Amino acid sequence: MSSSALYDVPGPKAAARHRRYGVLALVLIAALVGWVVYELFHTHQFTYQKWMPFEYRGIQRLLLDGLGNTLKAFGLTALFALPFGALLAAGRLSDHRAVRWVSTLVVEFFRAMPLLVMIFFIFVAMKVQPLWALVAGLTLYNGSVLAEVFRAGVLAVPGGQREAAFALGLRKTQVMAYVLVPQANRAMLPSIISQLVVALKDTSLGFLITYEEFLHAGKLIAANLDYDLPFIPVVLVIAPVYIGMCLALSWLARWVERRGRRSPRVRGGAPMAKAGVAMGLPPEAQQP
Repeated sequence: MSSSALYDVPGPKAAARHRRYGVLALVLIAALVGWVVYELFHTHQFTYQKWMPFEYRGIQRLLLDGLGNTLKAFGLTALFALPFGALLAAGRLSDHRAVRWVSTLVVEFFRAMPLLVMIFFIFVAMKVQPLWALVAGLTLYNGSVLAEVFRAGVLAVPGGQREAAFALGLRKTQVMAYVLVPQANRAMLPSIISQLVVALKDTSLGFLITYEEFLHAGKLIAANLDYDLPFIPVVLVIAPVYIGMCLALSWLARWVERRGRRSPRVRGGAPMAKAGVAMGLPPEAQQP
């Protein structure tokens, strides 16, 4: 029987026991799903009157506009949060103590501040338009979290890589750009995508400051007395869209990771070779 240091292959009895557990779990899940569907039918959530609003072009346009506004807020947040986080991470990795302290203070402050409080403060106290108040709050919070992701990714690169780069005579900016960051990208990518998924879902906080995003559009439909308050139908329409967008981001992360794994630029010695080109070293000195 083949075995692993971390996992022993189950024998016939253990395999049969695992199959029984799997069947039991499937039965319980099916029962739970059946109970939920029964309750939805029992409370008349699938009646024509509750689903009728989605037939109207005005309602469809309202949802599409809300979805577009959600994607717009998310796109702007990602556009600003990534460089903001990279800047703070560079500050936290700086050799200058004052820069490190200021960067650490900014990161810890915005990470600890509740996101909703920041959005409301920017919207009310600073009298900023709803879109930019939402984007600013999301950028400050997610950028601070991403700063720690970037910093941890760079520090996770083996110290020998840094020492070898300095031994070649590279400056710290060259070491970061050509050696550490390219190797850290693959380790950081899952955490970056996870934080972007959080930012995408947090755009729904915009409805609290009257930003007409996707959840705000659903709230307008769900609170409509003319359609018998179709709250559950709205949830059944909006939730899969959010889940689909998050799955699309996860798929994008896996696609980028696969491409990075195949790319010769991330293979051993490529960052050093690129650094050697930047330094003007002869070809034989650029070989790993």
